[in-house]
Amino acid sequence: MPTFSKRKRNLFLKRILFFLAILGPGIITGSVDNDAGGITTYSVAGALYGYNLLWTLIPSFIVLLVIQEMNARMGIVTGKGLADLIRENAGIKVTFFIFIGLLLADIGNTTTEFAGVAGSMEVFGVSKYISVPTVGLMIWVLVTKGNYKIAERIFLIFSVSLLMYVVSALMGKPHWSEIGHSMISPKLEFNSSYIAMVIGIIGTTIAPWMQFYMQSSVIEKKLKMKNFKYTLIDVFVGCVATVVVAFFIIVACASTLHENGIKINEAKDAALALQPLAGTLSSQAFAFGLFIASIFSATILPLATAFYVCEAFGFEAGIDKKWNEAREFYILYSAILVISMIIILIPNAPLIAITLWSQIANGILLPVVLVCMILLVNNKKIMGKYVNKPLNNIIGWTAVIVLIGLSMTLLIMQIF
Repeated sequence: MPTFSKRKRNLFLKRILFFLAILGPGIITGSVDNDAGGITTYSVAGALYGYNLLWTLIPSFIVLLVIQEMNARMGIVTGKGLADLIRENAGIKVTFFIFIGLLLADIGNTTTEFAGVAGSMEVFGVSKYISVPTVGLMIWVLVTKGNYKIAERIFLIFSVSLLMYVVSALMGKPHWSEIGHSMISPKLEFNSSYIAMVIGIIGTTIAPWMQFYMQSSVIEKKLKMKNFKYTLIDVFVGCVATVVVAFFIIVACASTLHENGIKINEAKDAALALQPLAGTLSSQAFAFGLFIASIFSATILPLATAFYVCEAFGFEAGIDKKWNEAREFYILYSAILVISMIIILIPNAPLIAITLWSQIANGILLPVVLVCMILLVNNKKIMGKYVNKPLNNIIGWTAVIVLIGLSMTLLIMQIF
């Protein structure tokens, strides 16, 4: 007969194994958030403003955690994707206009991922005309010929690889006292460039497409409310990973590029500029992290887009379904990949503008998605006893008001 301590140990091991079995949606969603567009935005923020925009990561983390928890809870309780619920409750006309805007933004976002593939490989001397088609084909085969379990394991490995940015930042010998002061008492500015960067950081840290992917993921894994505490841990770890990686990217560029007055336009510039300032290892770690993040996100982002567009208009969706079972899903996924790759391969395509404005578009579209989410998650007919608590609503509505206020301020500044 096993002793009490042995029984406790066995129970602990069972819980760990169960957590590992449900692990995935939160961590993958959070890690994909640090995509090529995000890395570019964080790099430009660090190079341009030094440590002065690190403060934005604190409210971004709180809002991200609350929103992702809402997503997971809504997906588990209803068994339906966010797009499905929006269509059923807002009607087809409203759904059409929301999702056309999101689709266009996500094509821009996916183009940015392939720009990341091209830029990172150019650091290692590989032409974009080789790297982009090769990676595109590899991604397409993984999604259309694989299954969810295989894809998820690969995605989790990719998530760990993003820690390369910690190495890159530490090689730059950051000033920790300045970092602490900037986060507690930041130097705020009131101009269109600063506000656009704040919106861009928030838009890439809490991207609209994440909400749809997160909800679809918990449905794919068939998670239940009785095990929700494990899902919460997964969500929390994913949100921490998102903000930690973002923090070290800003720190890496602030402690090297900003201090030396070097301005950059994209993440590739940051990788190249780091070499003489922080060493070859820092430069290569930055470029490798960009490459991994770009492949990772170029897989997930169009997948999420195909998921939510098909859900919104009532088509079958899911990578565990065969081509003839979800034809519209696979055609849309393939089309997003092909369009994005073609844009990248056009000589002199305005990739920097596409990257930065796609992140700003995320920040502008996010309040629309959040309003839909908050209304749905507070609907007792949909959620029953699992509706939002007051604190969730306060944080959610505050985020909506702040984002709308920033977007309107930016718009007014651009006009006048």
